[in-house]
Amino acid sequence: MPETEELIDAALTAARGRDVRLAERQLDRLVVGTGGPDAVAEVDAALLRRLTRDVGRLWSRGWQPVDLARLAHRRLGPRPARLLHDVLAVQRRELPDPVPQWWDEQLRELDARVWWTEESSHLAAWAAREGIDRVTAMREAVDALALVVALPPIAVLRPPPGATGARPATGTARGGSGSRILDRVRALLAKAESTTFPAEAEALTGKAQELIARHRLDEALLAAETQRSDLPGGVRLSTDAPYAGAKALLVQEVAAANGCESVWSDDLGFATVLGWPADLDAVELLYTSLLVQATAAMLAGRGERRASSGRRTRGYDDAFLNAFALRIGERLRAATAAASQQAAQEAGAERLLPVLAARGEAVREQLETLFPGVTRSRLTVRDEEGWASGTAAADRASLDVGDPRGARQVRGGRRGRR
Repeated sequence: MPETEELIDAALTAARGRDVRLAERQLDRLVVGTGGPDAVAEVDAALLRRLTRDVGRLWSRGWQPVDLARLAHRRLGPRPARLLHDVLAVQRRELPDPVPQWWDEQLRELDARVWWTEESSHLAAWAAREGIDRVTAMREAVDALALVVALPPIAVLRPPPGATGARPATGTARGGSGSRILDRVRALLAKAESTTFPAEAEALTGKAQELIARHRLDEALLAAETQRSDLPGGVRLSTDAPYAGAKALLVQEVAAANGCESVWSDDLGFATVLGWPADLDAVELLYTSLLVQATAAMLAGRGERRASSGRRTRGYDDAFLNAFALRIGERLRAATAAASQQAAQEAGAERLLPVLAARGEAVREQLETLFPGVTRSRLTVRDEEGWASGTAAADRASLDVGDPRGARQVRGGRRGRR
């Protein structure tokens, strides 16, 4: 009789192969287990241990809890993603010190917590919670394991738990950004997105953009004066389908206007933005808000197109969002230039400009280190009406505010791929 670990290995190998019948046979064997009186409990406990171990191996390869959860939801669906949330909760207990605070914040955002009683009963409890039978639960657990073991290395953006530079968690709940300026920006953006009056939204987001620009410049000067040893960091922003390329272009345009660099990993469904902390906060806030505005404008334009011509096309939507991204980028860069000019007059160009140049060079060096093989490709647009409508919508929009394979840098109407 094969051991439990051998059954898991056989089921995993078959799940990663192309023989569907073999995969089902191996899954059936795993469901039965070794045949002993405690076979089911042994299999369930072993699967949880295996998932926990292999998930823990991802952290030194650049992955973070939210990255794994996002990709699991994208490739497997919400139910297996929730299973991996449970695994993250178990794996948290095995992390070496220090565990950085941002790590626990991500787990709280995912609601990753131990809610079951015993390790051996987890899979059965999870199946009951999800309303599925044991075979389905076992299949989804094996699929989740197959996903985890196949993930490639990606850029290490933050020191993982136990690494040098990781700051210990304090145990406090996430209560905002830690910056009163950015909390004000977030509040302004929330109001701008909820109002039905374009003029009011423009006023609110215009104020938010002004606060962001000044905050960014003030942070740069403060860092230079205090000789802080900060380094550029990074965040990953979702660019899931549909229209993943257009979303990546929007990320790139927002990033470029805020002194950041962006690289798109289309196969993994995210764009990596590199920059200084205040700039990264601005990019994340702006991208989220502008994507909401762009989607709303696209849907409105889609309705008008149906009313006039009785049809809509995917090409129209794609062209709309790409045009929106490029035009928004122009507006953001103009706003940034105006804020920089005013700040240079107040602080002195000889004081501000060298600081900005040095920070920009540090970000580019980080890009070359983490993504040495980035290339670009041209943007293709197939719907003239969608392009025109997207450009017009961008003009009306309010302005708020690693082995990374398959990575692309999208800039200036180009998409690049490694």
